Amino acid sequence: MEQQNYDAIWASVVEQVKTHADVNPSQADAVLARLTLQAFSDGFCIVTADNAFMKGWVEKNFLDHVYRALEELRGVPFTVVLDVDESSAPQTSAPAPRPSAAPQADQGAADAKAAPAESAAPAPRATGASDGFFNIPNPFARQTAEPEPAPQQEAAPKAAAPEVSDAAEPEAPVAASPTSSMTFSNFVIADTNRIAYEMAVSVAEKPGRAHLNPLFIYGKSGLGKTHLMRAIQNYIQETQPHLKTVYVDTNELVAGYADATAARDTQKSSYKHFKAPYESADVLLVDDVQILERKPGTLDIVFQIFNKLTDNGKQIVLSADRAPKNIDMDERYTTRFNRGGTFDIQPPNVETKVAIIKSYIDEFRLNEGDETLDLPDDVQAYIAEVSGSNIRELKSAVTILFMRMKGFHTDTVSLAEAKSLLENHFTGGPSRRVTPEDIQKQVEGYYRISHADIIGKKRSRDIVLPRQVAIYLIREMTDLSLQDIGRLFGGRDHTTVMNSIEATTKRLHENTQFREDLDTLKGLVREALS
Repeated sequence: MEQQNYDAIWASVVEQVKTHADVNPSQADAVLARLTLQAFSDGFCIVTADNAFMKGWVEKNFLDHVYRALEELRGVPFTVVLDVDESSAPQTSAPAPRPSAAPQADQGAADAKAAPAESAAPAPRATGASDGFFNIPNPFARQTAEPEPAPQQEAAPKAAAPEVSDAAEPEAPVAASPTSSMTFSNFVIADTNRIAYEMAVSVAEKPGRAHLNPLFIYGKSGLGKTHLMRAIQNYIQETQPHLKTVYVDTNELVAGYADATAARDTQKSSYKHFKAPYESADVLLVDDVQILERKPGTLDIVFQIFNKLTDNGKQIVLSADRAPKNIDMDERYTTRFNRGGTFDIQPPNVETKVAIIKSYIDEFRLNEGDETLDLPDDVQAYIAEVSGSNIRELKSAVTILFMRMKGFHTDTVSLAEAKSLLENHFTGGPSRRVTPEDIQKQVEGYYRISHADIIGKKRSRDIVLPRQVAIYLIREMTDLSLQDIGRLFGGRDHTTVMNSIEATTKRLHENTQFREDLDTLKGLVREALS
């Protein structure tokens, strides 16, 4: 059978998977499109992924749906062999960070985002890090002679221009600015962020593909959303310099729209000039779009920009601190947010935070030229265990300790000293991942039923509904497979689990009060972790 026939068969399987009630169609498109059907006959097929992570992620999240889709399409049960074929992986490697312009001294906190790091870049490595990772200044960074100011681009002299011609389109200030040192090679990869990382790389390698346009990345503050967006921008500027990339924070969009509105009475083209820099982008990256809540004017004009870009095949990348469905705006806007690929970043576990700390210590060593520079293992473990989910706080804690060591001319810091210095540093407290037991406990309390009932055999409505809700929330808030979830509820099979998820999904679409109940339960689960 020719490969094009295999491709057509696989495309039909993907489309069938997308019809399943508990599947996010955009995520199915983004993930399953990276698999290749290698062999096929009735009842048997071989499918390959381009790396081991993608294989594992499909096994955990989509393989049950692939089995089901094949049986629905062909009418017979299938054996599916999922393997890794690294030869199908994209060949483009992550570039080293761009050489920086002369670094600026005494930058304020607001400028730290764009300040490029000195680029004696090591070869890309998965657990590398740099000062630019979350923009924490390095107290040991070498100070060079006073740099001359970087030359300004002179697209249009800033004399007091009495008139603004409609033909003159202002340059987007963010596009002309130096890009930050945030790259794919210094992003610390873990299971909690790997899928978002994979999709960001995919967009950077080939922007504008419909199944990832827009790419929407969400998660709590300080988990690396901005890093991935800047990495996309850096990568495209390095490998496809003919494409215009524009990064903008939503606060800047809101302020720009306010200025355009204020100038509307005297300058009829003010809205046109506001939109022009963004509409001319090949890749537009908008950070913190949740800020558009309850700002209908800005939201409307922003979506005019989005529509024009996507209609012309241009790429949009968005980030927010919550999923699109939890942003308070009209459904027609959140639907557009969800049209491409939507992926979250979860808080890192302790092991990941220790890896980040170690990579950050490596960067200090490099900048200081002192291979002996280190923090004791018990201090590293303490920081990882007591820090919250915001990695910026974790990194600034490491910086505080190194500044203390430099200021007191010592080569170490004790655990007691670290505890004293960081006593009031962390705002979120220790963080941990949601467990199935957390969810079961909150559902049992909310519906006033016992644990024995929720995992037992009773089929009365007052037991079945909470059981289905718990199954649905465990599927949504954890990484467990359908089989693993079934084992938590008295050994139920994956078909029963799937039916519970589908029933809950249907109820969510039909019942507003039920949606509110689920939102309340999610909040209770998260509050119990803090």
